Amino acid sequence: MTPALPALIAVIGPVEPVLLTAWATHYRALGITDFRLAFHFPDHVPDAWRDELLATAHELGIVPATVSTGPWHEHTNTALRDALREQAGPGWHLLADSDELQTFPAPLAEVTATAEKKGRVVVGGLMLDRVAADGRLAHWRPETGLDRAFPLGGHLTHRLLRGDPRKVVLARSGIPVASGNHRAPGHKSDPDALACVHHFKWRSGVLDDLRRRVDCFTSGAWAEQSPAVRDEAGRLLDHVDRHHGRIDVADPRLGFRRVTLDGLPAGWPAEARGIVTRWRPPAANSRR
Repeated sequence: MTPALPALIAVIGPVEPVLLTAWATHYRALGITDFRLAFHFPDHVPDAWRDELLATAHELGIVPATVSTGPWHEHTNTALRDALREQAGPGWHLLADSDELQTFPAPLAEVTATAEKKGRVVVGGLMLDRVAADGRLAHWRPETGLDRAFPLGGHLTHRLLRGDPRKVVLARSGIPVASGNHRAPGHKSDPDALACVHHFKWRSGVLDDLRRRVDCFTSGAWAEQSPAVRDEAGRLLDHVDRHHGRIDVADPRLGFRRVTLDGLPAGWPAEARGIVTRWRPPAANSRR
């Protein structure tokens, strides 16, 4: 009997409709049929953008489980995600942000079956930040595609922003997952079978989003649980200011190289295992 494929659990913010289309197409190609999505729109998002994104979801055959508006507190995503997981019910849940396209070392059914045989209730992944060839925070068009628009993959989040690059990409129902899908307290994933989480965050418009996030968390308009998110945003803003609005793709620390969504990057198992097993939170969440 073929194992049931996981339900996809995601909280969707005001992304470009073309990104939602590419994202849904990617996960459908992995075999996903059960999309459990919550859309949340901060107050600054124009009604036209919201309406277009929701219309795109319906055109894709996806009916949102919930649609909400208001501040994007740090706990907002977690609360919406956990409500979706409760609705999805028993089984495996695939957890993905709207700018994350995951690739796995084997078909999804095989990945979950192997985890179950090994007695594991979570499957892990590692973020690989995708950027334009020249480091610009670029516009992209659907006819270009994400791989061609953002051909380089590297470790920006881990090595520059000092953020947690680990991800829980699959979790059994009933297994709590921390904010940001970074950890499942008390449970370990197999470090030799890590998914690649292609992270397409570094697009046109992200700098405005980061500045707004810093301002709203600093003012208290949005509630934060720690200064980590604000500090990471500040580090990215500082970096692009020093590099004339671009990410420094030539910095050898960041390890940028050409990758695609068609499969795991060359040498991925050893590279990902080394990063995940050695990663520790920074001693202090401060840009100083």
